[in-house]
Amino acid sequence: MPLIPKGTALAFDFGEVRIGVATGDAETAMAHPVATISGESNEAKFSAIERLIREWQPTYLVVGLPTHTDGSEHEMTRLARKFGRRLYERFKLPVFWVDERLSSIYAESLLAEAQVFGRKRKAVLDQMAAQAILRGLFEGGALEWYNGRSAE
Repeated sequence: MPLIPKGTALAFDFGEVRIGVATGDAETAMAHPVATISGESNEAKFSAIERLIREWQPTYLVVGLPTHTDGSEHEMTRLARKFGRRLYERFKLPVFWVDERLSSIYAESLLAEAQVFGRKRKAVLDQMAAQAILRGLFEGGALEWYNGRSAE
C-alpha cells in the first residue's frame, strides 16, 4: 500500500454528470467538502478543476475507485481510472485511488443526520462523497497510485 504524502489533497468523487470535490490534509486527518462540478463538456469540468487546484494548491490528488460490493471492477471503475490518469497528465500531481464503495452511503447518512433533503441534498451529495473518499485515504490508505510512470 503506498504511503500517503504530507500536504493538502483534493479528492474527487467521479461521475459522468457530476464530480464531487473535497479537500483535506493527512496530518490532521480532516476532510471538508468543497464543490460539485458539472458541465456540458469535459473541458468545462477540467477548467473548474484547474481553478480549484490553483486555489487549494494540493500536493496530490485522490480519486474514488468504484467497484461492485465484492470488489470486482466494472465500467465506472475504468472511467474513474481514466479520469485519474487525465488529472495526472494535465496537472502533474500524483493521483491516489481509494475504495469508494461506502462513500455514498456515508454521505447519505451524514446528510440525513443534518436533515438535508431534496434539492439541497442533491447539491452537496457528491462533495460529501468526496469527503468520505478522502477520509478513507486517511484512515485506510490507497489502493494504488499513479505518477505518470506506473500504477502501484
